Amino acid sequence: MTPTWTLRSLQVGDIGWVTHRQGILYAQEYGWDGTFEALVAEIAAQFVKNFDVACENAWIAEIEGQIVGSAFLVKASDEVAKLRLLYVEPRARGLGLGHALTNECIAFARAKGYQTLTLWTNDLLVAARHIYQSAGFVLVAEESHHSFGHDLVGQNWDLALRPAYTIDPQPLN
Repeated sequence: MTPTWTLRSLQVGDIGWVTHRQGILYAQEYGWDGTFEALVAEIAAQFVKNFDVACENAWIAEIEGQIVGSAFLVKASDEVAKLRLLYVEPRARGLGLGHALTNECIAFARAKGYQTLTLWTNDLLVAARHIYQSAGFVLVAEESHHSFGHDLVGQNWDLALRPAYTIDPQPLN
């Protein structure tokens, strides 16, 4: 039977869990060093310290009460939001959770009136890139860098957000 996942809002203790799991997973899967975990910790800590409920949000995915993924939406400017810290535990991959978390970010950003949703990733994160592409994000920049103990290619992706249009049921005169 396919496990059922749920999304919930951020709770006390989630930041430490997300930081811990991302550090471990990226070390196991890509050989990244502790500087990646430090980056995640910095991003997560800034989210909590500067959290603006009016224009930012975070989603935690759970299966049977266990955290299996996350996504954060952070205000970059009045017009631009950033999708941050998207991840899905290996046991929850293939359930559509990455798409669901990304779609929550997109819907929230649209509802808050952002014009662009942006994100930074690395080219070797193929599954994540596939999620972003299928959601309509467009690659806007690439740059080689040495981070997390490896030579990598960082990528910036943008999604132009359009307001949801409604059709006026009144006939045209």
